[in-house]
Amino acid sequence: MLIRIFILALLLPLLFASAPLAAESYEKQRQIMLQRDIAGRGIRDPQVLAAMARIPRHLLVAERYRHDAYADHPLPIGEGQTISQPYVVALMTEALRLQPTDRVLEIGTGSGYQAAVLAGIVKEVRSIEIRQSLALAAAAKLKELGYNNVTVKYGDGYFGWEEAAPFDAIIITAAVNHIPPPLIKQLKAGGRMILPLGSTVFSQTLTLVTKDQQGELEVEQLGGVSFVPMTGEAEK
Repeated sequence: MLIRIFILALLLPLLFASAPLAAESYEKQRQIMLQRDIAGRGIRDPQVLAAMARIPRHLLVAERYRHDAYADHPLPIGEGQTISQPYVVALMTEALRLQPTDRVLEIGTGSGYQAAVLAGIVKEVRSIEIRQSLALAAAAKLKELGYNNVTVKYGDGYFGWEEAAPFDAIIITAAVNHIPPPLIKQLKAGGRMILPLGSTVFSQTLTLVTKDQQGELEVEQLGGVSFVPMTGEAEK
């Protein structure tokens, strides 16, 4: 009995020390991700870099995927959906040229990671998720992490959030083969929208849309991406 107590006494400090070591490991992985996969691939906006440096991405994925939370590739989040590749999140965010006073609409909340990045930069984020379980989980997690300037709604993002419009920027995080007209309407003059546009089966073109003062759209293509398809009205 005395031997067992002695061994337990030796092990207890190691058990209690493991938690902070894990936290330090995640922080180290996040810094490597930022330096190698974000800044290292050309992202320069200090607001984007600072926001992504603060977000514990490992808390926005299932526990079994946490060891890969800071790898530069998508991860499953359930219901056939994914949390986007960190570099693509950074690229889309930077392309919107966000200001601290902006109000942003996100279509496709997913895990809540993109919403958290936006919330670290702008005044207000409205996010719509068509899968109720993901909407509820993301809303709870964002609240837990202290992102009080994010509001998540369960619904079809194709129709936007009319009662909260207009928005300075809109980001669509699912593939569409056309730009939803309600979202164009809800974008301010001078506003920017970014989305993966094209085939919803294979790859798409990351597309930046700017609405001029006359309501006309200027379109810029930023390169190839691959997103899961937008569902709901967008499928019709």
